[in-house]
Parts: sequence; structure tokens; C-alpha cells
Amino acid sequence: MPLGRKLNGTLKSFIERQPVFFVGTAAADGRVNISPKGADTLRILSDTHLRWLNLSGSGNETVGHLKALNRITMMFCAFEGDALILRVYGKAKILHPRDAGWAEAVSGFPEMAGSRQIIDVDIEAVQTSCGTGVPLMRFESQRAGEELLPFYADMGEEGVRAYWRKKNTETIDGLPTGLFEDE
Repeated sequence: MPLGRKLNGTLKSFIERQPVFFVGTAAADGRVNISPKGADTLRILSDTHLRWLNLSGSGNETVGHLKALNRITMMFCAFEGDALILRVYGKAKILHPRDAGWAEAVSGFPEMAGSRQIIDVDIEAVQTSCGTGVPLMRFESQRAGEELLPFYADMGEEGVRAYWRKKNTETIDGLPTGLFEDE
């Protein structure tokens, strides 16, 4: 299907119904990264602007790639209901907890332990495809509230920062993620 330039009401509604989305990034060299995202971490700010709260994880590939080559693809798939795949292509701005504007931006999300960055995506293009090859699956629940968030809450703020230093300061290809650029 041809590329559109922005989200319409139907596409916004589709995004809001999806319990999981995928983020794809790559630097000029090295590995391509595709990450599944979930929980209550995505906001539609306008027809051309998405905001997503990036939670801590075992790596930080997305941000390392965005710092090296600012391009991102987000994919939403219907696993229930009518078949549809939506890809959103864009450029992103990275906001860390140390940055001016963090408090205001993060206030649009529930408090979540391990919140690491906010990614503001300026949409350049959107594309839909049929999605009939995607299997039908039932959504049961988000794991984040049962596993991920308590894991980081139990660490405390200093424990999370130590974890970031150990696992999140560079990508698997050695690109910096900028978590501690202020130090």
C-alpha cells in the first residue's frame, strides 16, 4: 500500500487497542534490532507525533542506534479482530531522566520503576498492509506489572543506575547509549 504521512482516526484507534508493538532500529553498521514493547508505555500526541516510555531491560539497543542513525520503525499487528499491520516510520528525540522536560513528559505515564528514556517519534510516513499472515492469539495480561516493574522497584533507584551501568551504557556492537553523558 502507498505511504501516508500521518495517522488518521482509524489508525490511532487501532494503535490504542494493541497490547504490544515492535520497534526496529539499526545503525549504519552492525546488527538490526527489533524490540517488543508493551505495558502502558505509548501515547499518541498528534497525527504526526508518538511518545513512548522506554523501560529498563537487558540491553539498550534502540537508543544506541538512534544516537548513531536517527531512524525508527514501529510496527503494530492485529493479533485479535480484523487483520491489519501498521508501520510507522520516523525520526526520534531521546529524553533521559536528567534532561529538562523529563518531568513534564513522564507525567503523561503511570509511574513505572526502571523508566529509562522517553522516545518522541516524529512521524514521517505510515503504511498499512493486510496482516492476514499474522496468527490470531488472545491477549491474557501484561507481564510488566507482575515481573518487570517489581524487579526494578526492588532494586531501588541506585540499584537501577548500577544495573544501567553494567548492562545499558552501550549496544552489543559497542555504540554508546548516552545514559550517563552528564557525568
